[in-house]
Amino acid sequence: MSTHIEAKKGEIAESVLLPGDPMRAKWIAETFLENAKCYNDVRGMLGFTGTFQGKRISVQGTGMGIPSTLIYCHELINDYGVKNLIRVGSAGSYQKNIKLRDIVIAMAASSTSGINNTRFENCDYSPTADFDLFMKAALYAKENNIPIKAGNVLSCDQFYEDDFNSYKKWADFGVLCVEMEAAGLYTIAAKFNVKALAILTISDSLVTGETISADDRESSFSKMIEIALNTLI
Repeated sequence: MSTHIEAKKGEIAESVLLPGDPMRAKWIAETFLENAKCYNDVRGMLGFTGTFQGKRISVQGTGMGIPSTLIYCHELINDYGVKNLIRVGSAGSYQKNIKLRDIVIAMAASSTSGINNTRFENCDYSPTADFDLFMKAALYAKENNIPIKAGNVLSCDQFYEDDFNSYKKWADFGVLCVEMEAAGLYTIAAKFNVKALAILTISDSLVTGETISADDRESSFSKMIEIALNTLI
């Protein structure tokens, strides 16, 4: 049984949103889901299940970084039968044309993490989004006039880099933005043959140095959550 999630069997839906911040999980549940009930508070990593337009959906905090995310994803998939996982989080822009509050959908996730180097020795594994979830998200955004960018993102192990300008190498090769979890999510989803997608909102820019405040993030994230929820119904 799960050691980090205390839900009973059946309390977690087959489709789950994955914010890193457990308080953002609480905000999503209270703002977007009907009859949301908390099923987990182990280590303060809150999880909720409710309904959206009649469909049961859960939202589970995962913490920061690939190792933490993999713990929760492994247990959600293997102990609770989760089939669809969508990360909803913040990211830092690497490109001039990607501005604060823009929405980025990760088609693929490069990484500075060594997690796949130990699994695929002397080879490069390329973690990618599930095509069906990606197409549903992109189509919903288009039909509802929500601008998105899509492409390669970087899942980085370090939040505070020694060399601030190291991002430019990734930017030169078309990487759109940086976050900390998508490559791990896409890898574990592939391993267990489930569907995964990462939808990100730009909260700061490494190009301009701009950032949005913590208070402003919740309102800025609403469109991202809207896309994610409608992708799952």
